[in-house]
Amino acid sequence: MAQKPNIPKGTRDFSPIEMAKRNYIFNTIREVYALYGFQQIETPAMETLQTLMGKYGEEGDKLLFKVLNSGDCLSKVSDEELAERNALHLASKMCEKGLRYDLTVPFARYVVMHRDELQLPFKRYQIQPVWRADRPQKGRYREFYQCDADVVGSDSLLNEVELMQIVDTVFSRFGIRVQIKINNRKILTGIAEVIGAADKIVDITVAIDKLDKIGIDNVNEELRQDGLSDAQIEKLQPIISLTGSNDEKLNTIAGVLAESETGLKGVEETRYILETLKTIGLNNEIQLDLTLARGLNYYTGAIFEVKALDVQIGSITGGGRYDNLTGIFGMPGLSGVGISFGADRIYDVLNTLDLYPKDSINATQLLFINFGEKETAYCLPLVTKARQAGIRTEMFPDAAKMKKQMNYANAKQIPFVVLAGENEMNEGKVTLKNMITGEQQMVSGDELMTIVKA
Repeated sequence: MAQKPNIPKGTRDFSPIEMAKRNYIFNTIREVYALYGFQQIETPAMETLQTLMGKYGEEGDKLLFKVLNSGDCLSKVSDEELAERNALHLASKMCEKGLRYDLTVPFARYVVMHRDELQLPFKRYQIQPVWRADRPQKGRYREFYQCDADVVGSDSLLNEVELMQIVDTVFSRFGIRVQIKINNRKILTGIAEVIGAADKIVDITVAIDKLDKIGIDNVNEELRQDGLSDAQIEKLQPIISLTGSNDEKLNTIAGVLAESETGLKGVEETRYILETLKTIGLNNEIQLDLTLARGLNYYTGAIFEVKALDVQIGSITGGGRYDNLTGIFGMPGLSGVGISFGADRIYDVLNTLDLYPKDSINATQLLFINFGEKETAYCLPLVTKARQAGIRTEMFPDAAKMKKQMNYANAKQIPFVVLAGENEMNEGKVTLKNMITGEQQMVSGDELMTIVKA
């Protein structure tokens, strides 16, 4: 017996109904991005490892899916190297390409390669899959979609304000209650300076970014292992556990960072974003969270993360400002800021809360029953007319038993069915059945279109 096929862990198939739900997510995000003047681009699934490596920190590099060189991938590997079985070294010899880990680094590469064609500031959005060699678990996949928007070529904090409005608009349209968390990498740098651990900023941000997942004791232990002294860790505690309103937190942290020019700059930037958003008004709460670090090394200014309030799941949106990313590719001095919606987690949240509009899931609206050649010839002009009127319409292809055709309509949740036999044809009409109420009525072609569209 042939072995049953399967797919890799951390990947998924999607049924037609699931795809309808996913397209509702993508289309909603796409519409909001366009509303704010963002334009769509795409980049390849594969990038060179030279582009990808070293941009996500040591942990990110480990999670890159590497692609074996075409042909003889062992041609550059000696017998001695094979015998040593050093996986990282062998990968460097056997692989020149990798699957993209996110959309931001490929976007930075795109900007540098196409700089002469771009009008700055350049506002782009991108909705494509990314891959991470992570351990699959609930809400965490090896293949998943990101829906990114970025602005490059502008230092203005109005871009951050606008991105927070986009986040608020998208989740308001979805009907998901969220909390938007904000912090600033400059504040974190200032904290590292005032506790005497400026050289440990990466270790500090990576550790405290795990606070929600592993708890304060484990974060402190990780900091200890990274070389921070007990005194330095002790100084961090009141900062990590700071409470109060956004204004109160800003005032407190401004006092703590009085001797750090970088830290005070971060406070100033954060205050501007929060004060400007107050004048605009958001539907969802925005909260200053000094433990928010965003683990990726390329962030340099404001950072954001979004949590759903009614479902226990990880971050469903994140992002921040990066001042140095394009410099890695030979184009220094170009600042950028962006956000990324985690479509797969949003999908899970919408499923859990059952928030999909019915018309986003139901595909076919109208099914014509097939009674035979003569009846089909009578119905086909109406089928065409219905489609021209924007009604999603099917004609059952075979003159099968009525029960089979009705089961088809029920299985696909088609709300209306048309029956046209000899009586209907003699009167120049059709019988329209509402599959939800069971009501049937004989109608003209024009009446049919009006009822179904209504």
